[in-house]
Amino acid sequence: MEWLLLILGLLIGAAAGFFLGMKYRQQKAEATIGSAEERARQIENEAHKAAEAKKKEAILEGKDEIHRLRSESDKELRERRNEVQRQERRLQQKEESLDKKLENFEKKEEQLALKVKQAESKLAEAEELKRHQMDLLEKMSGFTVEQAKEHLLSNLDSELTHEKASKILEYEQALKDEASEKARNIISLAIQRCAADHVAEATVSVVGLPNDEMKGRIIGREGRNIKALETATGVDLIIDDTPETITVSSFDPVRREIARIALERLIADGRIHPTRIEEMVDKARREVDATIKSEGERTVLEAGVIGLHGELVKLLGRLRYRTSYGQNVLKHSLEVSFIAGLMASELGLDPTAAKRAGLLHDIGKALDHEMEGSHVALGVDVARKYKEQEHIIHAIHAHHGDVEPNSVIACLVQAADAISAARPGARRENLENYIKRLQMLEEIAKSFNGVESCFAVQAGREVRVMVKPEVIKDENMILVARDICKRIENELEYPGQIRVNIIRESRAFEYAK
Repeated sequence: MEWLLLILGLLIGAAAGFFLGMKYRQQKAEATIGSAEERARQIENEAHKAAEAKKKEAILEGKDEIHRLRSESDKELRERRNEVQRQERRLQQKEESLDKKLENFEKKEEQLALKVKQAESKLAEAEELKRHQMDLLEKMSGFTVEQAKEHLLSNLDSELTHEKASKILEYEQALKDEASEKARNIISLAIQRCAADHVAEATVSVVGLPNDEMKGRIIGREGRNIKALETATGVDLIIDDTPETITVSSFDPVRREIARIALERLIADGRIHPTRIEEMVDKARREVDATIKSEGERTVLEAGVIGLHGELVKLLGRLRYRTSYGQNVLKHSLEVSFIAGLMASELGLDPTAAKRAGLLHDIGKALDHEMEGSHVALGVDVARKYKEQEHIIHAIHAHHGDVEPNSVIACLVQAADAISAARPGARRENLENYIKRLQMLEEIAKSFNGVESCFAVQAGREVRVMVKPEVIKDENMILVARDICKRIENELEYPGQIRVNIIRESRAFEYAK
């Protein structure tokens, strides 16, 4: 029972304590809420006061800014008014000046009109005086106006002809001097830097014999050995009374070389019979083919030309055994290549293309014994066949003037070919062709009206033309010389250049009786 009372008391005390605690906490919370509300009211009042202060400050700043802007606008307005006033004063001054100028202009216009009237009256007087003088001149001279015009025009025409000839001569001489100076510099540099040797080769080969008894062994019984050799090589063996010598003759230099090598080896070996002849000819042919290939490769390497087709290299090697007018064609082609390349370098052009065109310009001469056609046409065909470039093919085609050159490279190859051919000892012309050319040269000069006589001198390098003084005047001599030169260029083929020298001589004579 006591335990129950104790427990009940404890419960009642706990409840009373809990109630009192809750009461205390409620009072404390109410007090805290009151103080917070009071603080909030204080903060609100302070914020209102600060806002009012900021508002007043902003109003004051705005008023100051408005005042400043108003002052600046007033100042700007005053300046613009002053500027407008100055412009108005300037316009007024200009207007006054224009009025004065207009007034002066009107005065001058009146004066000019007066002077025009005076000039017209004087012009009428001059026309009347001119008519009077013309009538007087017609009476004095005996010419009408039209006749006088014709007379003046004829005199003017003769004077113009003289002036034209003088100008042509002057300009031609200036151009010749300038071009000659530049050409001499370029060509002399090219020739000095490329001094090639020339060896004149004959169209026959001579083979030496150890003794004259060897001639009989080469001929063989009933001529079988010499026939076998001629059949195998395609050459003619000339065995005459010349001691210890046999001549090998053929139009084909390669065949002639094969026969020469085979014959020399047969003589050295001593066994001369048809079977041995065929063996030696085959060996000689293989040796010549190898020499042709190596010579072509050496030439291409020496010229510095790359990318050349193998067949073209072989054709170049064949030129080693080819001569033209006594000049070795391979050496000539190599020299033309060097000279064309050097001149191209002097002119600022591509020396590689010039060298290539110069090296290939006579490639057709390796074929002109085997195929029909000129060496130029054959060279063009073979170059096109082996895919050479068009400007190289054109240079080959134009190097003898078969077509008009349309590139500087083609002109350089022409010039280099002429330089190489013009070296002393490089060319030997047939006497008959030489005499025929001189006769044609004189006939061309004699065909012109007014030519009295002419003579080809200096080995055909100059033609002296004597003209009739009553037919050809001094001012027409240069025109006649030009016409003769054009005919010579169109109708003759010649190396180098030909000088046309016109001579006009007037003579007067009388007999004393």
